[in-house]
Amino acid sequence: MINIGIIGGSGYTAGELIRILMFHPNAKLDFVYSTTNAGKPLTVAHQDLMGDIEMNFTNTINPNVDVLFLCLGHGKSISFLESNKFSDATKIIDLGNDFRLTKDKEFEGKSFVYGLPELNKEAIKNANYIANPGCFATAIQLALLPLAKDNLLSEDVHINATTGSTGAGVGLSATSHFSWRNNNFSHYKAFEHQHLGEINQSINQLQESYASELIFVPNRGDFPRGIFATLYTKSEESLEDLVEKYEAFYKDQPFVTVTTTNINMKQVVQTNKCIISLMKKGNRVLITSIIDNLSKGASGQAVQNMNLMFGLDETTGLHLKPSGF
Repeated sequence: MINIGIIGGSGYTAGELIRILMFHPNAKLDFVYSTTNAGKPLTVAHQDLMGDIEMNFTNTINPNVDVLFLCLGHGKSISFLESNKFSDATKIIDLGNDFRLTKDKEFEGKSFVYGLPELNKEAIKNANYIANPGCFATAIQLALLPLAKDNLLSEDVHINATTGSTGAGVGLSATSHFSWRNNNFSHYKAFEHQHLGEINQSINQLQESYASELIFVPNRGDFPRGIFATLYTKSEESLEDLVEKYEAFYKDQPFVTVTTTNINMKQVVQTNKCIISLMKKGNRVLITSIIDNLSKGASGQAVQNMNLMFGLDETTGLHLKPSGF
């Protein structure tokens, strides 16, 4: 059994992580760390787990766990690891953005691997430290990487993507209150979202020459979870050739499906799936990419990475049915 610790245990990503790990055949939760809820049952923060788990939050750590998941706010993982030391044998998976960029991957003798399995699977298998990708970044990269592999990105890519309210985290803000969010829609951080850095980094990993712009408008939806991303760019390839290239790129990737049909977000919510739809109109290709922001966009992908790091089938514990109705 893989002995597991979770840091930052009261947020949405931690709740989803606990939900998945409870039923993972090779996983055992050692502790769930939360300074604000120490001593209280996990179900105080995660009411959906009632009847499934009897465990309390703690404010102490076991430095010898096999794997540590960091579910802290962005920018907080470094300070936590500076203040809390773990065994050299402890593998670390950070769900924040502290180590995602190449310039940030080295920390106190640890070298973090960017944890997008569809791009870096072999490196993940041999890694001890993983920087889990961002949610928007996952959906957008999976939509574009097959084009980058064949050097087919030559123009700007226009991206419009909408995420559910859980993407904003469990803490309240002016735009996450129900009365504001319900029956509402807005964009934010247009053209400057923090995930653009890791997206460009991954594209350049496959197509070093790509120097055009990713024009990204992220939106807030009035639903709890999921990401619906649409991208378009110029392409002279036929739809049939594009489908063939995408299917070849993802043929050994169990969580990615390629189609030419219309898709909807309920096909992936509560799963670790990504479904990609391809369409052509003239010399433009439209790519639609859908994921669950809390699963493939965060906790499910983190467990997928854990499986690879420990030599398990990457789908272990992740055979999850979507919320189709």
